[in-house]
Amino acid sequence: MAISLADIKKLRDITGAGMMDVKKALEEAAGDFETAKDLLRKRGQAIAAKRSDREASEGCVLAKAENGFAAIVALKCETDFVAKNADFVALTKKILDLAIANKPADLEALKALKVDNLTVAELVTERSGVTGEKMELSDYAFVEGAVVDAYNHLGNKLSTIVLFSEGEAEVAHGVAMHIAAMNPMALDAEHIAEEVKARELAVAIDKTKAEEVAKAVENAIRKAGINPAHVDSDDHIESNQAKGWLTAEQAQLAREIKVSAAAEAEANLEKQAKKIEMISQGRLQKYFKENTLMDQIYVGNDDKQPVKEFLAKNKAVCVDFKRITLNQE
Repeated sequence: MAISLADIKKLRDITGAGMMDVKKALEEAAGDFETAKDLLRKRGQAIAAKRSDREASEGCVLAKAENGFAAIVALKCETDFVAKNADFVALTKKILDLAIANKPADLEALKALKVDNLTVAELVTERSGVTGEKMELSDYAFVEGAVVDAYNHLGNKLSTIVLFSEGEAEVAHGVAMHIAAMNPMALDAEHIAEEVKARELAVAIDKTKAEEVAKAVENAIRKAGINPAHVDSDDHIESNQAKGWLTAEQAQLAREIKVSAAAEAEANLEKQAKKIEMISQGRLQKYFKENTLMDQIYVGNDDKQPVKEFLAKNKAVCVDFKRITLNQE
């Protein structure tokens, strides 16, 4: 039977599929819309299954705040070309609006929500059939409370949401933008997992010990009348000897000192335990200052004040935030 242009346009508007795909489905379904929709859906499932092992690293991230509830969703695809497609962005917005309207408890609950007689998961699969790329709804996060705000960075690859127990929306939005720029890992040190603290302290201790040993070796080389910069690696020792900046005797002495002084310094590390602990704790506090929201320097003005001081000045209290990005950081 002949398929009219009006029918093709109608089904395309419903499914978002390409004109030729819609025409073919309608022809196979003898003009029956429901059958044609099922055919398009099955083709989408087949394509999704074939590309399940592909990497979906591009996509669209969007956030929205409304009536005390803010959410972020991330819909992934394979290429930036598809990620920027208007229909793909529109699908992301549709899923986000569903999340705002229904307040699902987690990602799986969001995928199970229905629209146009299809679940969100089925909508994503259907769209995969249209584009021929793997797609997945990869992330969903929300906050709910007295004051919420959302920020979408230009390019639809980074979004943040914030929750305040007190404060003005303008202040909340400024902090949401700060979070996008500075990527804090937690609200404050108390909100960092203990295993993360333990790992960072161990890293700080190892770094401090290595520096103490390096200082001891450098001092020993300097006492021997040799420039430490000339012997900081085997390549430098050989090249500086070839240039005449080191004698063969100095080169050999430097190699021996590097071994003996390092061994002696390592043996004395236990005697420096308190010093090493103090320096390492200082490094850990610096890590907290650089990576927690409250201690970061607020980027929204030129006052060079920590976020906690900015909030106090504006009588605002931030209690939670979420940040989702597809950018490589």
